[in-house]
Parts: sequence; structure tokens; C-alpha cells
Amino acid sequence: MRFTTKTEYALVCLAYMAKQVSNKIVTVAELVKHEKMSETYIQKIFLSLRQANIVVAHPGRNGGYSLARSPQEIALKQVIEALEGHTFDVFCEPRTRDHIVCTHFCMCGIRPVWAKTKELLDDFYSSITLDMIAKEEKEALNSISERKGASF
Repeated sequence: MRFTTKTEYALVCLAYMAKQVSNKIVTVAELVKHEKMSETYIQKIFLSLRQANIVVAHPGRNGGYSLARSPQEIALKQVIEALEGHTFDVFCEPRTRDHIVCTHFCMCGIRPVWAKTKELLDDFYSSITLDMIAKEEKEALNSISERKGASF
């Protein structure tokens, strides 16, 4: 499991947006200036986020983007899936198995491990909201730890 910079940059930008007052419209230029990222790359990322109904585009001279829902309603899992497709690929799932050669599918002892890994990650990422990510690091770690009973 490896996430690309698309997911990392998206989360940085979305956290910035979540910290704004009452769903303020944020321009790509503002994000580029504040976060020091490529404008073209941010625009590509926001296209995917808009298609996934995570952000709303506001066209026009004073346009930009706003969150489609409150930061408490946007889960990390939704962002990952919008940009990466899945949180964890289990190649033995029937929808992907046709595209790979697996000669031991019927007797595989690893398949349940991968399936449980995906389930645990999906549950964990679903429990983390954009609001939690937007908080200061220490506060965010405490919030995530309390949510899942984990410790960091």
C-alpha cells in the first residue's frame, strides 16, 4: 500500500480549507501560495475531488472551491478512493483476479490476511474525518487515538 503525492497534497489542501471560516471559497492561487504546490497539479487533484463530491467548484472571477460537506462528514477513506481508487488492493478479489495470473487461488492462505487488512484499513480510514486531520498535530493524534482506541 502506497499513496501518491496526489493524496498527500489533497489532504494538505483540504485541511487548509477545513480550517477556513464557514466554508469559505478558496482559490487555487491561494492554495498554491499558502502550500507552495504546483498550480497545474492542484487543479488536477481538485478535478478528481470535485467528481467525487468532496469539493464544489465555484466558477467565475471570484470563484474557487469549497468543501461539499462539513469537514466532520468527509472521511479520509473518501479522499483516498477519489484519488487512488482503493485504500488497499486485494488482487485475489474476483474483479481484479481476471487481470492477473494466480495459480494457487483455491489453496491460498494469504488471501484472508489481505482481505482482513483491507477491512481494517477501510474501517480505520472511514473513522478519520477531515476535521480531525485539520486539527493541530497533537490534538489530531489524540482525537484519532480516542476514536479507534489506539495509541501513538
